[in-house]
Order: sequence, then structure tokens, then C-alpha cells
Amino acid sequence: MIRTIIEDIRAVKANDPAAHHLMETLLCHTPLHAIVIYRLAHQLHRWGIPLLPRMISTWAKMATGVEIHPAADFGYGFFFDKGVGVVIGETARVGKNCVMFHNVTLGGTGKHAGKRHPTIGDNVYIGTGSVLLGPITVGDNVRIGANSFIIMHDVPPNSTVVHTPARIVRQNGKRVDLPLPRTEEPIP
Repeated sequence: MIRTIIEDIRAVKANDPAAHHLMETLLCHTPLHAIVIYRLAHQLHRWGIPLLPRMISTWAKMATGVEIHPAADFGYGFFFDKGVGVVIGETARVGKNCVMFHNVTLGGTGKHAGKRHPTIGDNVYIGTGSVLLGPITVGDNVRIGANSFIIMHDVPPNSTVVHTPARIVRQNGKRVDLPLPRTEEPIP
């Protein structure tokens, strides 16, 4: 866990020009506080400790404005920019070296049992206000533009997705204009 937190600190340094030095980052970077507290709650959840992880998660939400279920799973090198208003559900999975801005939701639709939240690949950038709902998969090296709305559509790797409803505008380095492939039947 310590090694992972060190990678999270490095991600702040690499992604946030306002993080001027280590002490400032450790003491004043609220999104880093949110991810470190989440990592503690997640470890307690993995050990099977009841209630305490959810209590820690609830406290962290009040203190940081970021709501991450302790069962959600994050890779190392994760970076929130601002973070306020982020909601990440219980079965969400986020890969390594991902960047997420404020007001992002990785949520469920209320229509699924079991895996209900998105799976995000490695090196994914999710812009401000984006909403990703359902048990979808976002491939590696994807960029999701601000305010993109993706419900029940997988996103192929090496893509850039923008608009509402979201469309692929770049794939494998080439300009395209493609609808996202539907994951399953539309939700009524």
C-alpha cells in the first residue's frame, strides 16, 4: 500500500502544476487526501473488517467532497484534479496512471446485479462532469472529454470520446466520427 501511495504522490507532481513541493502536496492537496483515505478503507475492506471501511469512506466524503466506495478497486498512480463531486461505485475498477477531474461519476444504472459499475483501463483521462454508467469497459489509453455521457457503451482502447451522447472522434491516432458500440440492450 505504501508503494502505491508513493506512486499516487508522484502522479500529483506529474499532473498538477500547482503542486509546487512535496510538503505542500502532502498537507494541502485534498484530492490526494481522498485517495490515501480511500486506500486505507479499501485495505480494511479487503481484510473483511465490517462497517469501519464504510465509516471511513463516509468521513472522507464529508472532508474531501469525493465519494469512493471502499470496495472499488484502483491501480497505482491515480490522480484527481480537484476531485469535488466525484462519485465512484462499489464494483468500479480503475487501472493504473489514470487522471480524473471533478464531478465525474462512475456509477450504476440500477438495472444490474453483481458487476454494476464501469471498468476503466490504464492511462485513461476522464474530463470534468463526465458520467459513465453501468458495467461498461473503457479500454486503455482513452481520453474522455468534459461532460461526456456514456451509458451502457464500451469504449475501445486508444480512443478519444466527446459529446453527449458520447461519440468516438479519434481512434488509433486517426480522426473518426463513430457512435460507441452498445454493450447491451437499451435500458427502459
